[in-house]
Amino acid sequence: MKKANKVAILAVMLSAFIPTFCYGDNPIVQTNYTTDPAPMVYDGTCYVYTGHDEDNLVNNFFTMNDWRCYSSTDMVNWTDHGSPLSYQTFQWSRGDAWAGQCVERNGKFYFYAPVNLKNGGKVIGVAVSDRPTGPFKDALGHPLITNGSGDIDPTVFIDGDGQAYLYWGNPNLYYVKLNQDMISYSGTVQQVPLTTEGFGKRIKTDRATTYEEGPWFYKRNQLYYMVFAGGPISEHIGYSTSTSPTGPWTYRGVIMPTQGRSFTNHAGVVDYKGKSYFFYHNGALPGGGGFHRSVCVEEFNYQPDGLFPTINMTQSGPEQIGKVNPYVKNEAEMIGFASGIKTEVCQEGGMNVGYIENGDWIKINGVDFGSSAKSFEARVASGGSGGNIELRLDSPTGSLVGTCQITGTGGWQNWTTKSCTVNGAAGEHDLYLKFTGGSGYLFNVNWWKF
Repeated sequence: MKKANKVAILAVMLSAFIPTFCYGDNPIVQTNYTTDPAPMVYDGTCYVYTGHDEDNLVNNFFTMNDWRCYSSTDMVNWTDHGSPLSYQTFQWSRGDAWAGQCVERNGKFYFYAPVNLKNGGKVIGVAVSDRPTGPFKDALGHPLITNGSGDIDPTVFIDGDGQAYLYWGNPNLYYVKLNQDMISYSGTVQQVPLTTEGFGKRIKTDRATTYEEGPWFYKRNQLYYMVFAGGPISEHIGYSTSTSPTGPWTYRGVIMPTQGRSFTNHAGVVDYKGKSYFFYHNGALPGGGGFHRSVCVEEFNYQPDGLFPTINMTQSGPEQIGKVNPYVKNEAEMIGFASGIKTEVCQEGGMNVGYIENGDWIKINGVDFGSSAKSFEARVASGGSGGNIELRLDSPTGSLVGTCQITGTGGWQNWTTKSCTVNGAAGEHDLYLKFTGGSGYLFNVNWWKF
């Protein structure tokens, strides 16, 4: 598999910037190209579901086969939960896993997914799971929405009175009222009037308004928001508001101008631990662009009247909430930023870090070692000759506080625990797990602990 994120210049730029406060790194995922973020807060954790741009394109167009799930409790280190579903979850589908969204209701998780019919065009299916990380299964055995045109980019919101709404569409905007079961709807599909008062005047004559696609619908305080990708191409992010869940809408302007080496953009907005976050995608990773996109996040503050400020793309991302405790078991796939590695399904459960080569590294933001760490252990496997995990502080070439030697275990999923002594790890630091050794793949890592 192509290792798209191995660029020394990017690593040097990131490691050279050490701020007073610990901030994250954008894009938030470096092991895959990710797109179309859909954040969801559940049980004290922020999850983000993403699309997945494959490394290798088919017909030089969007090549997307599954969705991915990541989570964080500090908004800077993101744990990879793998793929909770793909287009193959829907046996009646032939592909194109485009922008979807997940919502929880009564302990069940419902994922609304646009895919192609085997013998037709775009429709929207719904899958269900007992866990936010899946696996999801097809809830109906057939599509939920077959409107006939532009059935992409579903967004769902459950209002305070219990009524759920599903919006979607390109070039038009549609909605239905979902029933309590979340897998059916009442009444007929409604088309939203796209007026210039509601969605802004377009600078080109191909359409009347700036509305393009990618709606994100939610309510905050007493105001309903319709955040959307605005045109013409290349897209910006605009928004409209209403005092009713079904409009009429008032256009409020541009949130995020056209930026970031991708001709599309797609937003998701969420409040978490008393702060507000704006998710989007761009083409910032090496090899990135319109068909190889990457999810990013920015912290922002609403204006007193509830309107958005202008939000620009940054490399630094939001400030960290809290610190990482190194004295509990931490998954290796909990990553602030990484160079070279990939993730894969682990036979011991969850995911593991793999495809490790000499010079690769993982950064974990904001680790609080307290007075002093004495030892380190990691769950590892190697079908090769192994290598080393160098424990470094604040950069890939920073202070070396320990070296854990890894030997071959007879297989890439034959797991064992290796340990080493640690000296000089005290206070708060960014931790770098730097991998060294010979040629080829060295070893896999499942978890680590000081």
